[in-house]
Amino acid sequence: MGPGDMEPIIAGRDLRKSWGSTLVLEHADFLLHAGEKVALVGPNGSGKSTLLRVILGLHRPWRGEIRLFGSTERPRRRLGYTPQSEQVDWSFPVTVLDVVLMGRYGRLGLVRRPTAADREIAMGALESVRLTDLAARRIGELSGGQQRRALVARALAQEADLLLLDEPLSGLDATAQHDLLALFERLRHKGKTLIVATHDLSCVAADFDHAILLNRRVVAFGRPKEVFTEELLNATFERHLLLVRLEGRTYVGHG
Repeated sequence: MGPGDMEPIIAGRDLRKSWGSTLVLEHADFLLHAGEKVALVGPNGSGKSTLLRVILGLHRPWRGEIRLFGSTERPRRRLGYTPQSEQVDWSFPVTVLDVVLMGRYGRLGLVRRPTAADREIAMGALESVRLTDLAARRIGELSGGQQRRALVARALAQEADLLLLDEPLSGLDATAQHDLLALFERLRHKGKTLIVATHDLSCVAADFDHAILLNRRVVAFGRPKEVFTEELLNATFERHLLLVRLEGRTYVGHG
């Protein structure tokens, strides 16, 4: 059985979502398979965060259907989510390990406390993101890149198969961005599926297998070298000139 015959891990059909009279998603169709590292690309307000939350089940589309792992049910234990950094209260007085242990809560129930096995899983997740030496540090004391890695570790401690990451690369310096991208590649090699919302086209061109171009609707889905064309980028981005270098060629769009 070839990759094209495999059942998709996510299948979205004619997804539509609005806030009041404002349509934020329309006719969104896509198929994603296990083990893919996919960038969700579009300008601010294009519906990237909304689509991630629809996939999670936090928002219900008013039309269309989305199936995860072949079902319309949400297997929450298999889903990991990291919100945009601006949505997190980093001043909350918890340690890095405490944050990662939150990924175990869905398996603990309301009254159980983390066991030694839960702590071992959490520390293993911290080792995956290279933060074991900071486990006892307050989360607010970490750098931006370290905080994002801690949130990814929380999703890994949840033993999630599908990771939905909302703008994790935003505002990072080159070193922190490189470290996070290397982490994403390691996770993909472990069989995890990642959907990463970003507006950094150069990063997508260099480091992602596939890209979904989104501007309320799915403009295109494919490998960056296939979808980063002037026509498709112009349909996705509507303001500000962008130049993207890929395999010796320059692609022009507006963002």
